[in-house]
This record gives sequence, structure tokens and C-alpha cells, in this order.
Amino acid sequence: MSTKDYLEKDYYKVLGVSKTASQDEIKKAYRKLARKYHPDANKGDADAEDRFKEVSEAYDVLSDEKRRKEYDTLRSMPGGFRGGQQGGGFGFDLGDLFGQTGGAGGGAGERLGDLFGGLFGRGGTRTTTGPGARRARRGADVETEVTLSFGKSLSGATVPLRLTSEAACPNCRGTGARSGTVPRVCPSCEGTGLETRNLGSFGFQEPCKECRGRGLVVDDPCPNCHGSGRATGTRTIQARIPAGVKDGQKIRLKGKGAPGENGGPAGDLYVNIKVRPHPVFGRSGDNLTLTVPVTFPEAALGAEIKVPTFGGQPVTLRLPEGTPNGRTFRVRGRGATRRDGTKGDLLVTVEVQVPQKVDDPTREALERLRAAGGGDELRGELLRQAREE
Repeated sequence: MSTKDYLEKDYYKVLGVSKTASQDEIKKAYRKLARKYHPDANKGDADAEDRFKEVSEAYDVLSDEKRRKEYDTLRSMPGGFRGGQQGGGFGFDLGDLFGQTGGAGGGAGERLGDLFGGLFGRGGTRTTTGPGARRARRGADVETEVTLSFGKSLSGATVPLRLTSEAACPNCRGTGARSGTVPRVCPSCEGTGLETRNLGSFGFQEPCKECRGRGLVVDDPCPNCHGSGRATGTRTIQARIPAGVKDGQKIRLKGKGAPGENGGPAGDLYVNIKVRPHPVFGRSGDNLTLTVPVTFPEAALGAEIKVPTFGGQPVTLRLPEGTPNGRTFRVRGRGATRRDGTKGDLLVTVEVQVPQKVDDPTREALERLRAAGGGDELRGELLRQAREE
């Protein structure tokens, strides 16, 4: 009987008995159903034949105390580990669960396959088969930080990154043994790196305590890595930072992390982005921001002004009459590059400048403007609303 049968089939339901049924009740239920669905009593009925096989299979398990205990133990695990969506189980294929499909990197299906493989005396995925087989291990993920100028964050850049991570020891080439010697296969796990811990009628596999999961024992360890086969080293890689990255963003470079072991894939590299501020331009999402000073006459009477764009020629922005301080105008397509290759906008905010000193002709003009402006009337509504309770 396969592990899949243990997990998918409810043998108590097949026989129509409770989980606490005695052996006599199980035998009685089986005999009744066997007579009903026996092929001799149902000539040419394929459904009855299949039902008879189901009943016989259920009885084979539940009539054996040891096999019944094993079956009950698995069925009582959290979530039940049953296939499909019934009974609160997981929605995936049991073929995937037991490692029949899947890739390198050790996904959830592979780990569960290793677990249940251990329960029934089967090992997990290895790089080779037979005694001495060693598991492929994925390399560790590595994290680093890079600081970019404002311009390079918008246009993208290829930057050198100096990384420190574990890799195969250069002295022993990853064997862990002193030069001129070789490690031997671990006698406890026969090179698998795993040992089985028995729990009653089944067992769990865990890393071998003698070789610490490596599958090899080093009698004369390498003085550089002390027998681990791993050493900390530095390397420099050229990393391409895409256009449009933001300050504080983290990007992932697949396969650029620490090397794997025994043919396993390399880990990933995560790069934290820091962007130096620009003296003129800012950023809001995919848009660039810019504050432009204007004079009071330009804001009051309207004007056409030149404003800079990042990395391009200045553009002409038209201010309508009566432009208030703080108004923002949008210049299309002059912002940061998006993931799809399009660009955001340039948001231009005007800031009306008040002169600190004025000459006599300007003062006379401003006095006439103040007399005609009616400042008290302008603030009359504000004062009225302030008196309301």
C-alpha cells in the first residue's frame, strides 16, 4: 500500500464503521460488504468489482493492529495532509507532494516528500543514488547595499558590488580534508547525511549527528576551514541596476548569492538601494518634482517661463493670470522611467517671491496696488467666520 493511499482514503468510511470500532465490528462490516460486492454475485459489473477491491483494501489495513495504528497516526496529524480540498486539506497534487515533480531549490512539496518518505523508509531527493549519495544544497541568500546618484537611479547603471559570503574552501576545494587526504563516507548514514529517528511504527529523518548532514567524515581536517569545507571569501560582481529605482527599494538578482553545495543552485542577491538627493529635483512615485520661483507680477499678470527638465532641454511653462502661490503644473513624460518603459511626469510648483528690498518707484507702484486691492475686504469673510461659535 502506498503512502498516497494512507492520506487520501478514509478506510473507516469505506467500511461504514466508526474510528473506535472494535475488530469484531470491522470484520462484521467487511463480510457484509464483501458478500454484496463480490464479483461472483455481480457478473460484468465493473463498479461492483472496484468497490469490492476498496472494501478489501480497507479491511487489510484496519484488521491489522500495527497498520491501523500507523494509519490513525498519520490521519491525526494537523490538517490531515489529505489531497484535494476535502476535510480542510491542501489544494495540491499528491504527485507533487511526494517529490514526483518539482525543481531544485527544495520547495514545500520536496520537504513534505522527504518527511513522509522518512515515515515509510524512503529517503528524499539526492544528487545521486545508493550509498554515499549526498544532497544538493542551495546557496545562502546574500544582502548588500549600493548608493546611487539621483541621475543613475533614473537612468539605470551597472555597478561593481564587492560581496562577502561563504563558498567552497579554496585550500581543500570544499572537501574539508587537509591537502593530500580525502574524507570518508559517514558510517552512520552511509553518506546520505540523514538518519532515521524511530517513533513507534514509523520514523522521521533528520540530519546525521555524526557528520552534521554532510554525508562525509573528515579525520584530518583542513586547517583553513577546520573541516567544514566552507570558507568566507570576497568576490566582485557587476550588477545591473534597472532604470527608475527608488530610494529604499530592494531588488533581487537571482542566482547571484552564495554558491550552492554538491551541485545545488546559488542563492539570490538582494540589493538595498540608497539614492543621494538632488539639489533641484525631487521624486514622488514615478513623477519628478520641481519648485520654481516666480515674481509677483508674473503670478498676477501671467507669464511664460523657462523651467529645467532632468537630463533634457528646458521647457516653456505658461502661467495664467492670477496664478496663486503653491500651484502645481504638470509637464507630461519628463519624470522617472516606469517598469514598462514609459515615463512619469514633471510636477512644477510655483513659489511667489516677495522682494526683501524695493526702490522708490516700485514702492509707489505697490502703494497704489495696496490702496486698490482692498485688503480689509479680502479678510472680512475670515473675520466673520472666526466669530461664529
